[in-house]
Amino acid sequence: MPPKGKAAAKPKETSASASKPSSAPTPPSTISERTQQRIEATNPPITLSSGLSSLSPTEKTLWINSRFARSPTLRAKLGTKAQRDLWRHVNEASLPIRSLAPPSKPITATTTIWGTDKSGRDVGTYTPTQFSERTSKRARLTSLAAASDAFADLRRRAQLRIPDPLTGEDPVLLEADVEAERARRKEMAALRGELYGERTGTYASDPEWDDVTPVALEEPEGALAAIAYPDDYAEAIGYLRAVMLRKEYSPRCLRLTEHVIGLNPAHYTVWLYRASILFALGVDVPEEMRWLNGVALANLKNYQIWHHRHLLVEQYWPVIEGDEGKREEFARGETEFITRMLEEDTKNYHVWSYRSFLVRKLGLWKSAGERERRLVEEMVKEDVRNNSAWSHRFFVVFSDPEQSTEGVGATEFDPKVPGEIVDREVGYALEKIGWAPQNQSPWNYLRGALVKGGRKLGSVKGEVEGYVRDIGGEGEDVRSTHALDLLADIYAEEGDREKADLCLRRLAEKWDPIRAGYWGWRRKMLEADKRD
Repeated sequence: MPPKGKAAAKPKETSASASKPSSAPTPPSTISERTQQRIEATNPPITLSSGLSSLSPTEKTLWINSRFARSPTLRAKLGTKAQRDLWRHVNEASLPIRSLAPPSKPITATTTIWGTDKSGRDVGTYTPTQFSERTSKRARLTSLAAASDAFADLRRRAQLRIPDPLTGEDPVLLEADVEAERARRKEMAALRGELYGERTGTYASDPEWDDVTPVALEEPEGALAAIAYPDDYAEAIGYLRAVMLRKEYSPRCLRLTEHVIGLNPAHYTVWLYRASILFALGVDVPEEMRWLNGVALANLKNYQIWHHRHLLVEQYWPVIEGDEGKREEFARGETEFITRMLEEDTKNYHVWSYRSFLVRKLGLWKSAGERERRLVEEMVKEDVRNNSAWSHRFFVVFSDPEQSTEGVGATEFDPKVPGEIVDREVGYALEKIGWAPQNQSPWNYLRGALVKGGRKLGSVKGEVEGYVRDIGGEGEDVRSTHALDLLADIYAEEGDREKADLCLRRLAEKWDPIRAGYWGWRRKMLEADKRD
């Protein structure tokens, strides 16, 4: 039982002065300092180094009263009057009712009792203001997590149609609830990253994807060069693999493919999956084309984009096949976009390949006043060395079903090609040769046009000889090695193998020595033909 009031009254002033500090403590600069101050303030500065007998009567009274004040179990053994006396002594001596237990080890600069933050910093080194902000964020995160759990429960009951236990009504999950949860998870992800350094992916924090378990993108064990995929890419691919395995074709999967394509436009599989989704959902092809235009302009050399476009045209063809107006509208839009692409890269192989496919598929050989041929002429006019433009013109002119024979090769005579077409194309090639005699493109075109029309190479002998003078003589001059090459074939065609050999020899010796080996081989072939 604690001592009576009278016995404790004598040391009143002494006990008060002993238990109260002479001056207010210095405000703590860190949480560790504040903790140490609170431990000292809530524990009487009395130690039982040698038991109670070592304490003075005043200290003994303080120690016993503090024990009773902090222990409900001990106070319950006291009578009412004794408890009143106890509290009077506690108040007079300003004894703490509750105390902080001292740590097992003294708090020092290397002691971490508050743990560390995401960067490894001791939370005990935070200022009180910083610690308060951290505590508020943790409380906010806890509150958001509770609300998120409530959302998950509401959605589960809505899916299973479990009535509300209070109202008996079926729960309804509104779009507003989903949007609120999406915003909530976004905030939770930001707080987890800020507090603990945790990274929550876009899809993991979106309630729309809660029903999908991502399939992790794992490298084989012991891989020599494992790819360090960025977190956002690895997450997106994980969800993509999951929905592909379950063969899901939905709007959300379409958005997922758009995201993955934005991260890696060369991912061939995602393009095929996107096409499957589009066809399953019946998405409007022109709408997809408009989206695809932006992707193509941002990725000029990407093959997958143009293969995807090819598939879209095949899908859309039955819709426009019997409607000339729709077909022309679609063709005009595609031609305008192709022109824009070629303005960025005039020799883009994928674009030219798609253009050829489009001409054949939509029958654009002579549509809109031979628009294709005129557009190519403009490109040749801008750059006479654009071999892609020359090749496309040859395709448009000599593959037109109205004036060509199906199955005849590009370098074979076609009796169906009208003579006036051959004359026009030969004249066109000769004109452009005059612009740049050393440009190989029109010379190749000239040869092809002559072969298609069944004309002898010698039919242009006079024009070709205009680029060559006095071969083998003192006044020898060659304005175009391609002219000299063609002359060799013309002379061989006429049976004048000596002149043909002279042309080839001079190409090797002077005018094109870098390909001397090739010209030597040509001379051997010429000699072999002579023996035959």
